[in-house]
Amino acid sequence: MADYSKLKSIIEGLLFMAGDEGLTARQLSDILQMDAAVAADMAKDLMKDLKSKKRGIQMSLVAGAYRLTTNPDHTVYFERMAYSPTRSSLSQAALETLSIVAYRQPITRVEIEEIRGVKCDRALQSLVSKDLIEEVGRAEQIGRPILYGTTKSFLDYFGLASLDALPEPSSHLDDDLEDQTQLLFERLEGRQMTIEEMSFADLESELGGDRQDKRGGDPISDPEADDEEFDDEPETESESDTETELETETRSARVPVPENE
Repeated sequence: MADYSKLKSIIEGLLFMAGDEGLTARQLSDILQMDAAVAADMAKDLMKDLKSKKRGIQMSLVAGAYRLTTNPDHTVYFERMAYSPTRSSLSQAALETLSIVAYRQPITRVEIEEIRGVKCDRALQSLVSKDLIEEVGRAEQIGRPILYGTTKSFLDYFGLASLDALPEPSSHLDDDLEDQTQLLFERLEGRQMTIEEMSFADLESELGGDRQDKRGGDPISDPEADDEEFDDEPETESESDTETELETETRSARVPVPENE
């Protein structure tokens, strides 16, 4: 049998691989080929070690399964990372693809590419990895291609109660991609600003500052965020032109900051 400290290290790695599901003492004992009681003692000992050292990664026991979790004392920083504009921003290609899926779901990759006129493999992969779209079925045609639809995370991301709450395009044309993309872009910009203000309020409270009412106050302006660009993905000439127009409209909508005399 390997030494005690090495076995605890192995358990830590196993729990990392198991993810949210975690592993029970019985599962650990089967993998490590040892008695379940001994495996449980090692897991509990590892849990105490992580807690006493105030590590960023902790352990918890939920429904009989051990799993790795983040340190709850660091929650504010995790939220700041999750809601940061650079992390949550979408490229123009991804935003166009997402608008097609949102307004025309369920839809296949080929159908999306026919509408956009360019390949969308990378955009689809990006949206799936961000949990904004998912496979919702298979089309009844040759090859049984995947049908894509939006997720619950999509609704949360854009602050929508349901798909019925999607903003309606001003145009009555069903294929007005530019209009639909612009609506999602504006919805995304508004959603991110709200999250940024909330995060700023939390930070101000931590530092001992006075909590101000964000509902009535001026929106927070971040000079660096103004210059944020979308994720770098290959784009066609038409995509670049559309992105420039969107950025110009968004920038012109902001209130300019007066210069100090």
